[in-house]
Amino acid sequence: MESYQTAYQRWLEFPHLEETLRKDLQSIPDEQAKEDRFYRHLEFGTGGLRGVIGAGTNRMNKYTVRRATEGLARYLTQHVDGARERGVVIAYDSRHMSPEFAAEAAGVLAYHGVRVYLFEELRPTPELSFAVRHFGAAGGIVVTASHNPPEYNGYKVYGDDGGQLPPQAADQILAEIGQLADELSLPALTLQEGIAQGLVTMIGEEIDDLYTQRLVGLSLQPEAIRAVADDVRIVYTPLHGTGNQPVRRVLQALGFKHVHVVPEQELPDPNFSTVKSPNPEERQAFALAMELAERVNADVILGTDPDADRVGVVVRDASGEFAVLNGNQTGALLLHYILEQRKANGTLPENGVMLKTIVTSNLGRAVAERNGVTCVDVLTGFKFIGEKIQEYEESGAHTFLFGYEESYGYLIGDFVRDKDAVQAAMMAAEMAAYYKGQGKKLSQVLEEVYATYGTYLEDLLSFTFKGKEGQEKIAQMMERLRRTPLTTIGGLDVEAAKDYSQGIEGLPKANVLKYVLTDGSWVAIRPSGTEPKIKFYFSAVDNDRNAAQSKLDSLKSFVLELIQ
Repeated sequence: MESYQTAYQRWLEFPHLEETLRKDLQSIPDEQAKEDRFYRHLEFGTGGLRGVIGAGTNRMNKYTVRRATEGLARYLTQHVDGARERGVVIAYDSRHMSPEFAAEAAGVLAYHGVRVYLFEELRPTPELSFAVRHFGAAGGIVVTASHNPPEYNGYKVYGDDGGQLPPQAADQILAEIGQLADELSLPALTLQEGIAQGLVTMIGEEIDDLYTQRLVGLSLQPEAIRAVADDVRIVYTPLHGTGNQPVRRVLQALGFKHVHVVPEQELPDPNFSTVKSPNPEERQAFALAMELAERVNADVILGTDPDADRVGVVVRDASGEFAVLNGNQTGALLLHYILEQRKANGTLPENGVMLKTIVTSNLGRAVAERNGVTCVDVLTGFKFIGEKIQEYEESGAHTFLFGYEESYGYLIGDFVRDKDAVQAAMMAAEMAAYYKGQGKKLSQVLEEVYATYGTYLEDLLSFTFKGKEGQEKIAQMMERLRRTPLTTIGGLDVEAAKDYSQGIEGLPKANVLKYVLTDGSWVAIRPSGTEPKIKFYFSAVDNDRNAAQSKLDSLKSFVLELIQ
């Protein structure tokens, strides 16, 4: 492998380097910064690429995108039947350089004779998944960095089932990428050349209409909702991303007449100027939405992240104040509503299954099993939920009803095979309307769920360690915990220490540790696959809410001391 100095010099001497990238190279302040940009190629993981935009092998730029797409093109043409004719669908979000990176990917695929369906404007990630399935395409690409800060962009690859690539396929693409010595000289057609040669087809409104039809078909109480829709007030924020049109379109189709979109956050803005982070997990992202909701007396607030695969839900608590639900709470509420309505209308199958990740609360398991629905755990990452849906579809062993993860990702209809914030926003609005018709707030329904199944309180602590040294520190932390497993956490005894890197519970190997405590509470530790972060997940369980909160506080305090 070449040194970072050699890689830097190779870029600097490349005669066709764009002037913006050349100026970026020349502005690198010191050797440490230079090393960070060139000590490796931006890693192609199972989720694809994600990184800061800029010059360098460890940055997001046209050459990084070409390198990844070259590997994808070689994989598809060698390993997927009919890949050239079936083609690849490409979508992109509202970030800096997203249209340009999408065009670069299209150009590389077209050079290899692979047909491309390119969305004419920004579209949500779930619509990309839907379009892959609609066209019977060999794969898909979406250019997005989800909820990361404005300086980031990314590139996610989808298989022909519409789900994110499973590890085996990603490894094969990675092997192809590994054979590419010089990312700067990879060939590609221009977008105009690809269109002129009939290899690139622009798509848009026709897919929007088909997707919306399928969304409307998910409604469980369409007549009941129409009866109360005129009395329900919804505030929605797309957080400057791709959700604006599809979410409004489906809510209108369901009959909601009072959908108020936060005007300051309605239009695409790659700088996400009104928020610190366009992340619906954070209360701050809803500040403007809450102000609007107060003015219009809204019943519920919905917010989607930039590529509209994750949704946050804000409800009014018993005192009328706004409370931001966490991902586990929203998931449990959606599951409770879906199973309740399917039981009522006689559409709950005997072999129903609900899918969740190993770091998602067991409240969902309790709700599912009490209602005669099987709950299956998968590794973190929605691609594993997509894989299970495909498996059950082929075997007939189970009928998929719902899938979710604690990080605000939900899926109801399997015509999409990734988390879908448009589906989830639609169902959350329907759920709020249905219970309002019964004289209940969503916060009251959540308390009823706790009263029935037990109080499950969750939290997440995330620690960022930047650069090469940060990655090494995270690796050392995980190694130390494996070498000396914890026996007590926050005053509670560990009943089981699970190391998923050993390939346990019938799951693929994963860099995750999970400590299950004697009372059913747990702590899980997982380095992020896309960011220089290590995450600690907490779940505290008790019949008494105060006792559950006390346990949760103790677990978090223990970990904070451990990290320090």
